[in-house]
Amino acid sequence: MVPDLVIGIDSSTSATKAIAWDRNGLAVAEGRAPLAMSNPRPGYFEQDPAAWWASTVTALRAVAATVSPARIAALAIANQRESFGLFDEQGQAVGPATLWLDERARQKARRFGESFGAARVHAISGKPLDVIPCLYRMIWFREEEPEIFARVERMAEVHGYLVFRLSGRWVTSTASADPMGILDMRAMDWSNEILDSAGVARGMMPDLARPGSVLGQLTSEAAILTGLREGTPIVAGGGDGQCAGTGAGVLQPRCAYINLGTAVVSGSFGTDYVHDQAFRTETAVADDGYIYETCLRAGTFLVDWMAREMLGVDLHGASGLAALEAEAAASPIGAGGIVLLPYWQGVMDPHWDSRARGVIAGLSGSSSRGDIYRAVLEGIALHQAATSQRAAAAAAQTIGQFIAIGGGAKSDLWMQILADALDRPVKRSTAVEASSLGAAMAAAKGVGWFSTIAEASLAMASEPAKTFEPDAKRAALYAELLAIHADLWPTLSTWNQRLAAFMETDHG
Repeated sequence: MVPDLVIGIDSSTSATKAIAWDRNGLAVAEGRAPLAMSNPRPGYFEQDPAAWWASTVTALRAVAATVSPARIAALAIANQRESFGLFDEQGQAVGPATLWLDERARQKARRFGESFGAARVHAISGKPLDVIPCLYRMIWFREEEPEIFARVERMAEVHGYLVFRLSGRWVTSTASADPMGILDMRAMDWSNEILDSAGVARGMMPDLARPGSVLGQLTSEAAILTGLREGTPIVAGGGDGQCAGTGAGVLQPRCAYINLGTAVVSGSFGTDYVHDQAFRTETAVADDGYIYETCLRAGTFLVDWMAREMLGVDLHGASGLAALEAEAAASPIGAGGIVLLPYWQGVMDPHWDSRARGVIAGLSGSSSRGDIYRAVLEGIALHQAATSQRAAAAAAQTIGQFIAIGGGAKSDLWMQILADALDRPVKRSTAVEASSLGAAMAAAKGVGWFSTIAEASLAMASEPAKTFEPDAKRAALYAELLAIHADLWPTLSTWNQRLAAFMETDHG
């Protein structure tokens, strides 16, 4: 039997999904397993790395039970980014895995920026100084948990750990390694400068390979556990964000993707290394090049929180949410004078302030819940419009269209608001599992189905389900509103710092 399927494993924060795709980008079989997360203290978010592996085994076994393992040509991984574990040489965890949500190392990040230089770490790694990269939690463990750190022989993100469990080799993709904040983005190698300053031995890190490279083969032990064939090639994938972009078709010219998920992540592709406060620079899931990525940590998280906690809508009942959307659609542009800053989880680009918090301004006795809900959708859209403009200018790009993926893309209202605020067509992708598909595209290139990942993306990406065109009149109104919206945070940022300092003081 000639292998005619590739598997994209998507190991996200809450679940692992394994999906078998054919060379036309059609999903043929799927397996899923949930992942639990612990929050032992405020700002601490952890998982057991053994659960990453167990959930992957469960998901792969479900695929192997549906299609013949002889049909699987290769597999590749898309992983939750900025999450990593501490291991011995045999892959046993010697401490908790910390997730991208974790904020315990905020002070370590600030001090590293002061000693190493915030501009210098940004220039090397492509990451502005921020609490999210793994680098600062590595420093935290070295300084705050020295007994655990002394036992560490290997540090790896989810991709690197899963490749080890599948193949027996400590090796990972540059597109999974770079969100850790310790990759030299020009050299595509670990930065000795950053590692030395952080007190982390280079030998602790996995070997590196570009996306689309074959990293190893499935061991006999992993084959028995997963139900797949021993010797199945394992191909380098990447971080789930970059994989989603590739799966959505971002490698096309003049195109950007926007993922309306728990966070709102948008990016465009370029071949030049550019770093700027307007975005994070990531390694593309492509044969070369970069993704210039903006990220707002409160996307559908904020939309759902507002509907549930503030507006009293039962999110399990479709009728309640539909009624709320109808009320928001009836509200005028500008939401009856309400302006919202969607910084419920802090703000990354362009302000890079993890202590930022959300703001609702302009409330009055005439404000309705439809106005408030529309203000949430508009607040996110206006923030995205501002960051997209800055990112395109910094990267010297002209973006002609956005491809939307994620749960929020199901909302016609939100999609139209985005199209008008961005003043660009927004195309709703039919790729429900874009991260898995992007990993599968890398696997397809790795086993020779296509000569490049870009070629695989062009062949396997789905056609958009619907296009939302901007309306000239509405776009002009949003441009005017954007100028008002953009002034609010600079006005409030100093006040917010005072409030944050007050809240961090022990008041008994």
